This record gives sequence, C-alpha cells and structure tokens, in this order.
Amino acid sequence: MPDDSDDPDGRLLDDAVGRLVRPYTVSDGRTRPTCHFDLMTMVVATGTALRSGLGLDHTHVLELCRTPVTVAEIAGHTRMPATVIKVLLSDLAERGAVATRRFDLGTQGPCVTPDIDLLEALRDGLLKRL
Repeated sequence: MPDDSDDPDGRLLDDAVGRLVRPYTVSDGRTRPTCHFDLMTMVVATGTALRSGLGLDHTHVLELCRTPVTVAEIAGHTRMPATVIKVLLSDLAERGAVATRRFDLGTQGPCVTPDIDLLEALRDGLLKRL
C-alpha cells in the first residue's frame, strides 16, 4: 500500500513493488544528461522562478535542493537511479533553477589516507541498522 505521509508523490510509490512509474518515463525517455554531474556534485536551488511547467519529479528534486545537497543524496531521497536524477537536474540547470559545484576535496587532494577508525565506526553503524 502506498505511503503518502512523507512523500509528495507517495501515490507513485508502493512499499511492496517500489516505484509505480518507471524512471525512464520520468526523464521522458532520455538517458543522458545535458550537463555534467557526478555523484558528489553539490546542487542548490537558485530561487529563480521556473517559467515553463515541469513535472512533479522536477518539482520534488528542486524542493530537495533548497539546501546544498549531492546528486547521490537526491537519488537516495527520491528512490530513483542517479542517471535519471542527472537528467532532471540538467533540465533544472538549463533553466537556471539550480547551481552546481564540484565536491571540494580540500587542499589535501584525492590521495588522502583514510581514517581506519572512522571507516570501521561507519561500517559498525551501518551493520546495526540492517
């Protein structure tokens, strides 16, 4: 049975079978975004009013972007594949509704030695949730 309590598009989700509308349909059959995004790209709404009407999924994604959020987080919240989210974000970026920024690794660069204690604590916390 769908849960409409915390999802504005709850009627499109079913706990037993998942999303009732195929992601391919959400992106109008498009599989490639027109803008470059990776999973860690930060996205935030610009506050620019949209002139043309976009779908409910565009509106939901834009709502999630009120505060800076990564592409991966948006995909998780919407339960849609990242590829579909990238297509929707491309539509919003082309209309000036969102701004993007690549994830900043800081001055240490990409070859940072991982903190083993932190990784183990993260693993243990995830295992407790399963």
